Amino acid sequence: MFKLSDDVIFIIFEELQDDKNILFSCLTVNKVWCKIILPILWKNPWKTLKKKQDKLLLNIILSHLSDEKKMELELDSLTDLYRKPLFDYISFCRHLNFNKIERMIKSFQEKSKLSIIENEIINLFVNENRYYTHLYISYQFAYQLHLFPGAKSCFSRIQYLNCSTSIKNELSDGLIKLCKSIKVLDLFIEALNNNDGIIRLIRGQRNLSKICLTTHSYSDVYFCIALENSLIEHVNTVQYFKLTKRPSTKIISSFVNLRGLEVSGCLNDVLEWNYLDDVSLPYLEILRVSKIPFNALISLIESTNGLLTEIKTNTILNVNVLNDERIITKVIHQKCPKLQYLKIMLTHNDNNLSEFESLLIKCHYLDGLFITGNVGFDWDELFGVLIKSSPINLFKFKFSDSPSLESLKLFFDNWKGRRPLLLQFGHIENVEDLIEEYKARGIVKKFNNNVSFGEGFEWI
Repeated sequence: MFKLSDDVIFIIFEELQDDKNILFSCLTVNKVWCKIILPILWKNPWKTLKKKQDKLLLNIILSHLSDEKKMELELDSLTDLYRKPLFDYISFCRHLNFNKIERMIKSFQEKSKLSIIENEIINLFVNENRYYTHLYISYQFAYQLHLFPGAKSCFSRIQYLNCSTSIKNELSDGLIKLCKSIKVLDLFIEALNNNDGIIRLIRGQRNLSKICLTTHSYSDVYFCIALENSLIEHVNTVQYFKLTKRPSTKIISSFVNLRGLEVSGCLNDVLEWNYLDDVSLPYLEILRVSKIPFNALISLIESTNGLLTEIKTNTILNVNVLNDERIITKVIHQKCPKLQYLKIMLTHNDNNLSEFESLLIKCHYLDGLFITGNVGFDWDELFGVLIKSSPINLFKFKFSDSPSLESLKLFFDNWKGRRPLLLQFGHIENVEDLIEEYKARGIVKKFNNNVSFGEGFEWI
């Protein structure tokens, strides 16, 4: 009988790592599968951890303590859940999330022992027998990680760091010594008490490729300028940049090698994006924007070189629906021949719809379309354009508004013979029977009746 190698089985189960139910059901098939699946399940035990599950995971972690330590802490008398596990589950962890650990520890019943329990758990996770690739640190975290035995083994291979810019100096000093190979940096910039050690940490990295900056609404401008200037030093390696507030410098213009850009602004900085007029992003493939001015969006799209495959827009400011929407649509189909996914605002206007039809014709790789803001649209007219001009690959649709049942039925009837639809709307009353009918006919594959405006391209 043909037998798959362990390496092949591992690859198969890794593809299923987000489906915990399947992995758990395969655990008991045989010892080989069990030994392959356990490291996958424990690679990031925090990812789907719900607060009500904290106590259970805490019990499992405490079971790794030595018998002597359990007796010292009087854990052996509490519950059988503290029995020594068959495997060293913690050794499988590659994500170390101190945010979740701190929350989990608070579920311990004997509050007088919390600080002792915390120390013991930190020692279980930080020693010479562990190593991690992903590290998550809360701004309250007070331990000097570099002083723990085995700290270099634990943290020298960190590729992802998530932390606040107000972490304590002792902690940032330790990270500077231990972490030299961070590829993904996910920072929350506080309003006050930001730590310059973060800037030194950034300057010490060798291959920083992805940066995510979540900024407090009233951030420290001087710190933001220094932070952005330190990030600019990595222009040769940074390929993805996300920020939730207008930058304080020309950092976007500096990142000429970007493949992905995600930018959010706010309602009161409309006039302060003019520096984007000279930006050049020839390699950009993904563009996601929210609350930025119309002119800034146009500048960003025009700065690209025909490689964009995804554009997601939310709440573009200073838009004149009678003209500017048409301009946005026109720029997209002129500059983005390889576009696969598009989220765009479309309102009732003959010129808008005509330009939108040109987009469908010219962007023939389009695979998914999310239309927002279509208030007052003639749905029969819109569906008619989609039937007539949609490229052959396009079968995934989202709409923030909703048509009548009659318009939807006509759309389904005319879609016959094409790829079955993945379809989502804001909300349509009494649509269930109609959907089931057209699922049975093979017109609709999947349907969702509750779309949020802020969603992206996660299709049912």
